[in-house]
Amino acid sequence: MSHILDKSSAFRQGVVIFVYLAVLTVLEYFVAVTFNAVSILVVVAVIKAALVMYYYMHVYKLNEESGADAHSYSYKTDTNRLGLWLFLLSDSFVFAGLMTARVNLLGLTRPHLNQLLGLAVTAVLLISSFFMNRGETAMAHGDKKGFMTNTIITFLLGLGFLLGVVAVEWPLAAEEGLTASSSATGAIFYMMTGMHAFHVFTGLIFLVVVWNNARKNIYSAEQHWGVEAAAVYWHFVDLVWIFFYPALYLIGKVL
Repeated sequence: MSHILDKSSAFRQGVVIFVYLAVLTVLEYFVAVTFNAVSILVVVAVIKAALVMYYYMHVYKLNEESGADAHSYSYKTDTNRLGLWLFLLSDSFVFAGLMTARVNLLGLTRPHLNQLLGLAVTAVLLISSFFMNRGETAMAHGDKKGFMTNTIITFLLGLGFLLGVVAVEWPLAAEEGLTASSSATGAIFYMMTGMHAFHVFTGLIFLVVVWNNARKNIYSAEQHWGVEAAAVYWHFVDLVWIFFYPALYLIGKVL
């Protein structure tokens, strides 16, 4: 697919990628509840992550050349883009550490969690990334109203995901005796979901900021780095959950 697309083509590309991600999510759930092939779950997660990074997070933009004018908006955007990706790379080590702890402590076992609830919150976060992509695409083509509408939808879905984990999943897990101090399983579960929930919360704040900036007509089709940064960060949150979801809900036998 071409990197430079008109508005309708860009929207269609977003829909195609979302369908791929949705099908792969259903596939990994089916694999987990039927024969629990860990290798297949890992491969599916990697494919999903690659789709999100390339098509939603636009990692290829790191190779774009903006020219030699250090005072131009495009040059500053490229510099900011590199800084954001370096930050995300450093942040990913935190999540990688949590994943390593989960693998070392739990191996091929997992917490006793509500799988349908896990699938539901995963679907909500996945759909939120779809609307975030539409919002960013709208602003990139000068559609302020489309950006604001899709950003509101993204915010509401992100809030739904956050409440689903913190206000629903955590109490249900506690009722099953899974607390932060009950065992290593509990500690890992709350650390992983808690750290991710914190990033979702900060992402929601980011969405409010860029939505308010758009309301003030700060962004345009030519200059909207803030929107791109918010979108990349939001998709990064989705990217992390792509790996956390199977690690907590799908891989291994229930303890």
